[in-house]
Amino acid sequence: MIADWTERFQGTAALPRSVRDRLLKEARIVEMPKGAQVFGPANVPDSLFFLYDGRIRVSQSSDTGRDIVLYRVDAGESCVLTTACMLAEEAYNAEGMAETDITAIVLPKLAFDRLVAEEEEFRKFVFAAYSRRLIDLLRVVDDVAFGHMDVRLAERLLTLAGEFKEISTTHQQLASELGTAREVVSRILQDFQKREMIAQSRGHILLLDKQALRERAASN
Repeated sequence: MIADWTERFQGTAALPRSVRDRLLKEARIVEMPKGAQVFGPANVPDSLFFLYDGRIRVSQSSDTGRDIVLYRVDAGESCVLTTACMLAEEAYNAEGMAETDITAIVLPKLAFDRLVAEEEEFRKFVFAAYSRRLIDLLRVVDDVAFGHMDVRLAERLLTLAGEFKEISTTHQQLASELGTAREVVSRILQDFQKREMIAQSRGHILLLDKQALRERAASN
């Protein structure tokens, strides 16, 4: 049992106690397994969710079948696309997939509408979160339009690896992350391997020289 989930989120924790009590009364807790579709194209959202635990990948597919990862929702965050679609009463044009088992707090649209209309602090919280994520989306657009792919790939490898040296991923998954073709990713990874920055095996990439990758990522 989660005693007071509003403490988990920076925005809700700063709300007045009366607003937090309304959230606790109106919202419910849901759990979904890794690999589950959280939302998909043509679905009109009927609730706002706060991700209590886990991670969600939000991606979009083109008419040709190419995928691009727009952003990820991490524990302690809400989903800007859900907020935008709820406010506009429109269907999603992207897909949200659970990258891990997730626990989410779900606030029905009727309760969301009342809180936005009646509670100024909650309204400020919703739009502040919306603005931050919109800026992140604009960075994605800028990267796709103007970023050098080798620089972006080096940066992505470092981000995915974190403090570790090995990544479980495929060339196609990396291409989806970066909004490019698999052949482009394969060609750059081959170059990285020739320079002894990485080593590859089926479904795995080992980062041999993180410093060299950092230098490449910072070279743009």
